[in-house]
Formats: sequence, structure tokens, C-alpha cells
Amino acid sequence: MKLSKQVPLNGLRVFEAAARHLSFTKAGEELGLTQTAVSYQIKLLEETIGEPLFERRPRQVALTAVGEKLAPKVAEAFGLLGDALSSVQTMAGDTLTIHSTATFAQQWFSRHLGAFQLRHPKIAVRLLASANMGDFNRESADVAIRWGKGDWPGLVSHRIMRLDFMPMLSPKLAARSGGLKEPADLLKLPIISAGDPWWRQWFTAAGIEEPGLERFPQHEYGTQLLDANIAMAGDGVAILNPDHFREDIAAGRLVQPFDILCNDGRDYWLAYPQSRRNVPKIKAFRTWLLAEMGAETLRDQNAMSGA
Repeated sequence: MKLSKQVPLNGLRVFEAAARHLSFTKAGEELGLTQTAVSYQIKLLEETIGEPLFERRPRQVALTAVGEKLAPKVAEAFGLLGDALSSVQTMAGDTLTIHSTATFAQQWFSRHLGAFQLRHPKIAVRLLASANMGDFNRESADVAIRWGKGDWPGLVSHRIMRLDFMPMLSPKLAARSGGLKEPADLLKLPIISAGDPWWRQWFTAAGIEEPGLERFPQHEYGTQLLDANIAMAGDGVAILNPDHFREDIAAGRLVQPFDILCNDGRDYWLAYPQSRRNVPKIKAFRTWLLAEMGAETLRDQNAMSGA
């Protein structure tokens, strides 16, 4: 008895039901097939195996010796497949995988995701932080926090935070500098991540077309948090998004020497595939995140107005 390379799963599924019911009619009712279709699938399976599986009798069928040997093994195999699919569906349904930029993960999610989990205790969160933009075609993320213009084909995008930027440094470095009276004075200090395009854009906005940034080390640290930590240690000036470092600014660990705030047209967005917009865990996260961002914006506005 030799199986072909192409395992006849449809025939095996029909055989399992027919063997369990000892009836082609009842097997058809369970599977939504006609008695003729069940009989045809069984016949194809028997031809593949090369042995009869049922004895056809008037108004009933009975398993042959080969059928009796095969039936429990097939039932066990489909049981294992069912268990495997159930476990995967449970894991996929209960775990929300978020791909995020490293800075957003460190500076925002680390302080807020606990609130989401308290509100949705049955949804486990898996956070993947990376300097690279998540690719839904190659990664298993449910949603992503991306920076850009929100114009990604096939994705639904919601703007969640402006990605403004300006120079920041520690108060002690500002004091050691002898005074920062105009933007050009920053060039007397170490510039952190001088190759970051934000620097040239900011100096252009400040009226300095040729700041000579190439004379500074062109380090790249991959996340604003590292740049900010170097700045807070007093070792240079960093170009940062103020929204990420509100607490450090409020606590006096970072100062903003000039009021020139820039934006290059790219902000933070919540993004997910259009085809998955109605998945319950994605809907729950979207509703929570947009509400949380709206509440945070309102708190900032009230703080600025003194309310």
C-alpha cells in the first residue's frame, strides 16, 4: 500500500467523518456534501491507497480491516491539526504585535502601554523596537508606529504626534559656553549626530546656510534617546523632538536655547494594513491610542494656558 506524494486531504477528511458515523449520508450532512460527493471522495482515496476502506451494504457501510486500521490514525491526525490551528488562532487573537521606532518605544510606549494593558487585560502586547521602518509584507506586526507623511499604499494611517525638532543641551553646558546669544553660538560647542539632516534644516531656518557641520564627528546613534543622554551629560548639543523629552525639559535636565522649532513634513503615524482594519485587537488599540494622544494634547494645551 503506497500513498502518492500528494496527500489527499479532502478524501481523508471525508473518510474520517464517514468512518466515525459509519454512514456516507451523515458524513455528507456534517461536511455539507451530497452522498454522491462523499462516495466519490472515498472512491478516490481507495484508488490512491489501492485498498477498499468500506464494505458497501444495503442501507449501511462497514469498515474493512484496512479501514479500521486507518480510521483512528486519521482521526488523531486531524485532532492534532485542529489543536495546532486553535493554539495559533488563540495566540494571534490575544497577542498584539507592535512595530515601533526605537525612540517612540522608549520615550512614549514605556510610560503608557501599561494603561492599555489595564484596559485590555486579555490582549498581550509584543513590542518590537527598531530604527528601521516595519514592513508588513515581511514582518508579523499587527500595527506599526512609523515616521513619515502617512502616504503608504495599502495602509490606513493616523497622525498621532508632530515630529518637530530643535537644539537642546544641558544647563551646565549652556553656562560653560559663555552665553548663547544667537544660533551661530551653538557651533562653538560639540554637535551631537552632526550628520543628522535635521541640523542643516534647523540652521537654515535660523538663517545660517553654511554651518560647517562636516567638521564635527559624524556619529549616528540610531535613537534620539542616546543623543539626549549625551546632551544631558553635558557633552554636546542634540537636535531633538521636544514632545519626547517634556519631563527632562520640565526637570531642567535639558534646555532649549532658542525658540526656533522646525518640522520637515514627517510626523509619527499609527499604520496598519487596510485589510485588517476591523480586527478586534487592532480596533481596540487604535481607539485607545488616538484617545490617549488626544487627551495628552489637551493636557499640554491646558498647561500652556495655565488652566
